[in-house]
Amino acid sequence: MNMMKPLVSIIMGSTSDLPVMEAAAKVLDDTGIPFEINALSAHRTPEEVEKFAKNAHVRGIKVIIAAAGMAAHLPGVIAAMTNLPVIGVPIKASLEGLDALLSIVQMPPGIPVATVGINAAQNAGILAAQIIALGDNKVAEAVKKNKEGLKKKIVKANEELGKVKFKFKTN
Repeated sequence: MNMMKPLVSIIMGSTSDLPVMEAAAKVLDDTGIPFEINALSAHRTPEEVEKFAKNAHVRGIKVIIAAAGMAAHLPGVIAAMTNLPVIGVPIKASLEGLDALLSIVQMPPGIPVATVGINAAQNAGILAAQIIALGDNKVAEAVKKNKEGLKKKIVKANEELGKVKFKFKTN
């Protein structure tokens, strides 16, 4: 039996969102943050969404990552019923994901949802890790290590680009 208590909750409207949301899960896993993944629908299971949102903090959840496509109400509905930070991930399901992006980002005053780019679950995971890192030095070190890894990737990419030869390339 798993004795870890989740600090982050990844919620998606449907399991069809899992291929996108796995990127957030990977970030949390890599930084050592316990998390849970569940499917809840603002439209098909509104009572369960309300129960989840109102009780998440009681269960020790610190950050919620909520993904939704099309009529992307899930992040906003959750944010309306909790004081926890909610990060919305718009899913590209129709209209190139712009409908979901606008639904999530255009929240009324007093009900904020931090919103990442379309299908940008990795950034949602990183943002959640940065929030958790505020009160956890071990996670802060993992976040710092992740950022340093990104820097090394660019340095390596430039080294590789230096080997690319063209007649008129100057570097």
